[in-house]
Amino acid sequence: MTTAFFSKNLRFVAAVILLGTSATLSAADRKFSTSTSLSTEARTLIQLLEQAHFNRDSVKSSDYTEVISAYMGDLDGQRLFFLASDKSEFEEKYGKTVYENASFLGNIDAAYQIYATYENRATTRINWIFDELKKDFDLTTDATYGTDRTKADWPSNLVNADELWHTRLKFELVAELLNKKPIEEAKKTVRKRYEQMLKSLSETEGRDLAEIYLGCIARLYDPHSTYFSPETFEEFGIQMKLQLVGIGAMLAMEDDNCIVKELVPGGPADLGRQLKPNDRIISVGQTGAEPVEVIGMKLRKVVEMIRGEKGSQVHLFIQPADATDPSVRRTIIITRDVVKLNSQRAHAAIFQVPGADNVPRPLGVITLPTFYGPAADGDTDSDGGKTGATQDIARLIVKLKEAGIDGLVLDLRRNGGGYLNEAIDLAGLFIKSGPVVQVKDYTGSIQIDGDKSSAIAYTGPLAVLVDRFSASASEIVAGALQNYGRAIVIGDTSTHGKGTVQTVMEMKNISRLLANSPAKTGAAKITIQKFYLPGGASTQLKGVVPDIVLPSIDDYLPIGEASLPHALIWDQIPTSFFDGSPLEPKVLSPLRRASLERQNTLEEFDYLRRNIDWFKLRLEAQKLVSLNLDNRQKQKAADAEFRKTMKAERDRLAANDFGFKEYRLGPPPAPRIKAPKKDDDEGDDTETAAEENQSYPKLDIHLREAFRVIVDAMELGKSRDFTDAAKLPLTAKSKS
Repeated sequence: MTTAFFSKNLRFVAAVILLGTSATLSAADRKFSTSTSLSTEARTLIQLLEQAHFNRDSVKSSDYTEVISAYMGDLDGQRLFFLASDKSEFEEKYGKTVYENASFLGNIDAAYQIYATYENRATTRINWIFDELKKDFDLTTDATYGTDRTKADWPSNLVNADELWHTRLKFELVAELLNKKPIEEAKKTVRKRYEQMLKSLSETEGRDLAEIYLGCIARLYDPHSTYFSPETFEEFGIQMKLQLVGIGAMLAMEDDNCIVKELVPGGPADLGRQLKPNDRIISVGQTGAEPVEVIGMKLRKVVEMIRGEKGSQVHLFIQPADATDPSVRRTIIITRDVVKLNSQRAHAAIFQVPGADNVPRPLGVITLPTFYGPAADGDTDSDGGKTGATQDIARLIVKLKEAGIDGLVLDLRRNGGGYLNEAIDLAGLFIKSGPVVQVKDYTGSIQIDGDKSSAIAYTGPLAVLVDRFSASASEIVAGALQNYGRAIVIGDTSTHGKGTVQTVMEMKNISRLLANSPAKTGAAKITIQKFYLPGGASTQLKGVVPDIVLPSIDDYLPIGEASLPHALIWDQIPTSFFDGSPLEPKVLSPLRRASLERQNTLEEFDYLRRNIDWFKLRLEAQKLVSLNLDNRQKQKAADAEFRKTMKAERDRLAANDFGFKEYRLGPPPAPRIKAPKKDDDEGDDTETAAEENQSYPKLDIHLREAFRVIVDAMELGKSRDFTDAAKLPLTAKSKS
């Protein structure tokens, strides 16, 4: 995953490489070292940022001082452990030399020194907590605790820190007491939490700190540039390809034990039928080697041991979940293979939606969680076809058309993006041909990318459903189809607003000194371009504004590009030439009026608005939480009563939901396995476990309204305003 032109701009990296050092520093009583390879990666990262980043000219070496406070914030996000004096000391000691040390020497000693202070502060504080938990706490006062301290100042001194932590402990104890635990049990729970934190601190490795620190440097340029450690880079590739080589088991650590939480359908573990959910993995072995015990081991290390080359074997020594005798052990041998992560693949359904005459209309929905790329060369799925977002959606469209759908919703909610070329190709499934996106690099050069095929996979009425989490590639597709007038966009007040393009480059493919390294190297994710819609507007910051806006809780959350530090600005460029235009008022106005009428009259929207109003009140109340146990118990009871009432209403409304049939490529995702919920647990219980295992919840108000808008558009097409039109509303232009 590299871009060829970078190699030309980095010819002088080797000349700087000789200045590298190998530093050894301690955090608490442990030592971290910067390898020569990591030093090279640090220098290479900054060279990439300075030469290839879209925003390269706006960041000066003096701006690197910000890295210190950003790194401290990443370590101590709630501003609980460091002191204000630590920040002043670190900025004075390291701030002015961050750039020179990292760019010329590959020196990231500051990361280790700052972490050493953090670990010492945290360890001292946790021991203080253990002592405090032996004391009595007064939970009858009117004191409050601010739950979000991400933008707060660090305590000015130890006395203020003690005061902060005393209220923090009250906050944590009240939360446990609300679950009807006795005070001593609540204290044990809190103590156990900080014992686990001590363990996590002791397991922190130098490469973890390097990734955080170098990521802070990259984010000076924009919020989407970063540095990946070798392990994170591998995980990134898995998510983009939706496949890995392993056994197909989702793992979690519980009380130092590695537990099998879920098996991927069709994976080696699932097909072998020996490993089961909730089995406990005691040790992991490779063929011809002694097994290694994994109790207490970091989950990342366990996963590394289980993954491996396709066709190789892994030996698992397990304690079966169904064993009546806890001493029972079993050895399982599993052959590693390619595992498809089908839960993130596109899937579809056909809903029976009442039309104007109350006759059910078959309307399709295709849900795309991410713009994933094709699988490895020569690899096919269980249907015998190549995977990839566009290929998968094209195949689903065929299935839906064969079933006779009258209209289609493309659901891009919570789709954070992915491969740019997949977005371009996917939009091309719905238009005859033409520009889909304009891309501008740091030189100002503009490239137009689009669909070159006149073939259209689906020509019928189309809506695109979005929310505040729809970002990047999702915004390209939604915005392009909106520019063409090909689809009506429905959803939150706007999409996320990420209008930038990143490239991911493995360091060994960039630096000659790393090219022959036997060890895995990290990678840089660099923002190299901004994208613009065919009409010339950027989606950066502003996102795509839907044609029909629906009420949503998302609009009251700090979600979106505009809330991120160092976000690039919004701008626009000249329009490209394309055969299309946004929907005319004679189409949009009646569709908006009809939707607004339903929003004002239908019970489900009244239910949604009341949920939003309650959420807004609770969101505001959570900023300062009472530490009075009696008051919190009363609030919890009121919240529980509200949720109970809303659940009953939701169930009643869901009884009239549209019937549907689901369509999938490959095996269905495994049922979600969750720990049993205690009767007194806090939280919204309006969704049952059975519902969470369904792809389509019983009451999806936004999806229901998108279907109704399509029905309205089809009825609108029957009016005399469209009898002589070249095309009906929301449909593709006929081929010419």
